[in-house]
Amino acid sequence: MTALALTRVRVPCLVLAAALAGGVACGADKKERAVVFPEDVRVDPDVAYLPPDRKQKADLYFPREMPAGKKLPAVVVIHGGGFNDGDKDRRREVNIGANLARHGYVGMSIDYKLWNKGVKSPTWPQSLHDAKMAVRWLRQNADRLGIDPGRIGAIGCSAGGNLVSMLAVTGPADGLEPPGDDTVPTGVQCAVDFYGAVDLLNYHDMKMFLKTREEDPEVYRKASPVSYCTRGDAPVLLVHGTGDETVDVSQSETFAKALAAGGVEHELIVIPDAPHTFDLDYEAFDVKTPVFTFLDKHLKQP
Repeated sequence: MTALALTRVRVPCLVLAAALAGGVACGADKKERAVVFPEDVRVDPDVAYLPPDRKQKADLYFPREMPAGKKLPAVVVIHGGGFNDGDKDRRREVNIGANLARHGYVGMSIDYKLWNKGVKSPTWPQSLHDAKMAVRWLRQNADRLGIDPGRIGAIGCSAGGNLVSMLAVTGPADGLEPPGDDTVPTGVQCAVDFYGAVDLLNYHDMKMFLKTREEDPEVYRKASPVSYCTRGDAPVLLVHGTGDETVDVSQSETFAKALAAGGVEHELIVIPDAPHTFDLDYEAFDVKTPVFTFLDKHLKQP
């Protein structure tokens, strides 16, 4: 195997006084770390895709050499972290973004609104709005980025799996579109959901709502992709391990049944003993081949 050259980028953070729990915080309690981007792809980090008053950014991944006269498909990458944590440039997301670029895609790994201590208002549906605005931003900037606005997919892990599934199965009629230019669609042509919680009424109470399932079951239903599966939705690939102790594999199995009942094209890959977190280079199972077979089918074929 050929070793890849790597680029390291320091991510700054704010060091709090020891009196504040003796911790180190950066954003949502993140420690300073080195972000490593492979040098066999081109990465444009920290690109603004939201309004100027928002701090969340995106990292763009491109093939090292863009093909002349050809527009590439694009894929939005959405990190996990329980809607409370996570980052666009953690190792798993860098792995996905780089693999996309190596396979002839433009990847867009995004940060989005997260809940953290001290937040006094719900952070959903803003997190979903951010995901939809990322798709809209790609379409609005398609010409300069060299991408085809009609070939955009999404891939997400855990909480990101929920969000990419919502991109696949919701549209304007569902009342979940973000503000802005509603003439630019926010839907995707396909989505890959890695071990996402997609049936929140049968998951657990979530801080992003600031309410329990008993207090507001309707908001949990609205944030669940299983609630929206209808014919014409974008195809979905589900990938989940039986060893997942954070999001049980039954979540993906329930989603697969809802997709089937709604007449939505889908595929469920269940990986024996796989844990909650793995990326496209998972050593115990060839994840990469079925993922790119799926993406190529829906984003590269005429």
